[in-house]
Amino acid sequence: MDLVLTGSVAYDYLMTFPGLFKDHFLPDKLDSISLSFLVDSMVRRRGGISPNIAYTLALLGGHPRVMATVGEDFTEYRATLESVGVDTSLMKVIPDEFTASFFANTDQSNSQIASFYPGAMDRAGELSFHDLEHKPDLVVISPNAPDAMVQYPEECQELGIPYLYDPSQQIPRMTGEDLRLGVEGSFALMVNDYEIELIKKHTGMSKSEIREGRHFVVVTRGEAGASIYTDGEEIRTPIVSPEIIADPTGVGDAFRGGFLTGYSHGLDWEICGKIGALAATYCLESTGTQEHIYTPEEFVARFREHFDDGGTLDILVK
Repeated sequence: MDLVLTGSVAYDYLMTFPGLFKDHFLPDKLDSISLSFLVDSMVRRRGGISPNIAYTLALLGGHPRVMATVGEDFTEYRATLESVGVDTSLMKVIPDEFTASFFANTDQSNSQIASFYPGAMDRAGELSFHDLEHKPDLVVISPNAPDAMVQYPEECQELGIPYLYDPSQQIPRMTGEDLRLGVEGSFALMVNDYEIELIKKHTGMSKSEIREGRHFVVVTRGEAGASIYTDGEEIRTPIVSPEIIADPTGVGDAFRGGFLTGYSHGLDWEICGKIGALAATYCLESTGTQEHIYTPEEFVARFREHFDDGGTLDILVK
């Protein structure tokens, strides 16, 4: 399956706070918050939603294409993505710009406070699906520059390209009408349980309206696993308990990469959800969104410690 992934490409600056954020918020002063957290550590990692998803797909043997705008500081990052099998030919360098940057501070309960500088991502609208030589089988539209979040669904609809809609962090920046058009034109939708409630609030759509017309809708639920809605049915899949919890950043992206791996091979919905669950756990056990590593053989062996795939995952190791 030819997958094109759109969305942010960023460097992640990940910090840890040796306490709990909630202990420092004063309920009667929420209208004038002034806080600074002294952190224990900081690392810079490769990140951004589209390459995070692509990284997991590549670890599992896929060769996804990423379509995004990046800065002049992207050379080393590009080489790393290509070394694992990601196609970066649709990634455009914007002169005199930095690659977007994500700053995340995580406390001892794994709560996060984050900021995002878009940098070259602001120019994502300069890329167009009209310029592709051939239509991909599926496009993933994930958080990006606000204008690109409107442009890409419109172009996919015009060109008849099916897309998986994943607006997540950009939901607050979008109008209810633009968000509704993105959902209604989508082939599939993937969000978490909080984000689907935001979509309902901003669009006025009910859950049944959101699901209607989609080939599938996936709602991730943290420790409660995930729900896959298709053909009027809900399929629940569990998590895979981590050996350690290192960093929650990028766990949802890894889930998407795992799920889409199963989907691209035509595996059943339950297996797709469980592949996503294990991929998410690998990410959770590492600090950074692209620091975990495994071979398809290692992945399948660990999968079978938790689930029975009836031999269907042999397709990943051939």
